[in-house]
Amino acid sequence: MTEALKTELVNFSELTGEAGSARRAELARHVATLFALTSDRCSDEQVDIYDSVLLRLVDMVEAEVRRYVADQMSSLRRGPEETIRRLADDDIEVAEPILLRSTVLRDADLIEIAAKRSNAHRFAIAQREVLSEELTDILVRTGDIKVKRKVAGNDGACLSNASVMALISDAASDATLQLSLSERADLAQAHISSLIAVASEEVRQKLQAAGREDEAERVEEAAQVAAQRMSNQYWLSRYDFETARSRIILLAKRGMVNEAALRRFASEDRFAEVVATFAWLVRCGVEEVSHWMVRPDPEPFVILAKAFGFSSITVGSLLSIGPWRHRLTPEARSDAMNLFERMSVAEAKRKMSHWQNIVLH
Repeated sequence: MTEALKTELVNFSELTGEAGSARRAELARHVATLFALTSDRCSDEQVDIYDSVLLRLVDMVEAEVRRYVADQMSSLRRGPEETIRRLADDDIEVAEPILLRSTVLRDADLIEIAAKRSNAHRFAIAQREVLSEELTDILVRTGDIKVKRKVAGNDGACLSNASVMALISDAASDATLQLSLSERADLAQAHISSLIAVASEEVRQKLQAAGREDEAERVEEAAQVAAQRMSNQYWLSRYDFETARSRIILLAKRGMVNEAALRRFASEDRFAEVVATFAWLVRCGVEEVSHWMVRPDPEPFVILAKAFGFSSITVGSLLSIGPWRHRLTPEARSDAMNLFERMSVAEAKRKMSHWQNIVLH
């Protein structure tokens, strides 16, 4: 940074009093624009200089100018942290772009703002591309229905069990929230069942009685979408099994398809490759295995895994990936592992012998 620029950035001698108002606004805009243009090339020391100057300036200018500074700072990958935190904690007219987009803000900053500021601040935060579980917990706990709808409809929001159940409870009287929840890809089977329960005829009748016919229709739509999510095909349609099968065939020709490869694919949550590998190892079709590894009842998969001598470590890892990551409750996984441990290989093979004429999916 040149000496002239450094002098300009820290020269506040002409900014005091009413006469300096226009100059303060001009300088704030100038410094914010300059930093936005050069931020990727600034050293840490230079960023700190900008931060100290901007932090002082934003406390000296009107909201309109602070909004301009916030707009300039909101999309930067690195920026003056103290200034950005100050703007994020401003009135929503100023804070909105920072809360929506800034990756400089830490989770702790967002959680603090969500806890103490307005629903407008929470609504902006709820629209961020990624929301941690801790952050969504505070948004759901303190936010109004608009905030909750936005959280429920945000695919990048990680929801704890407590938040999901709270949203489902609120959804009993809100068709829009029901629909947003029903469109999420990460609901566990128990959550889907609970959602279907609230999207009921009773709720529909209450909405109709209140003269809200449009919402009554959306309740029915939400229930239909939620029911669709319970079908195997909904989950399986997300994956490219044909390409995965071709890859596994190539690996098999090199002698690289084994239980270790299966666990590696599982650790990377590559569900299509897991299905194709498992199918190769147990000498079954990919389509058949894919249905075994998506259904809410994993017993057929457990029996097959035991019959072919897979380890409990492998089985446990497979029960926690792909659709089963969402469809199985912790209790269901525990029951499946208990069944695997109790069953002998001979017993599993006997059970398999009765499957030839049984459709398992």
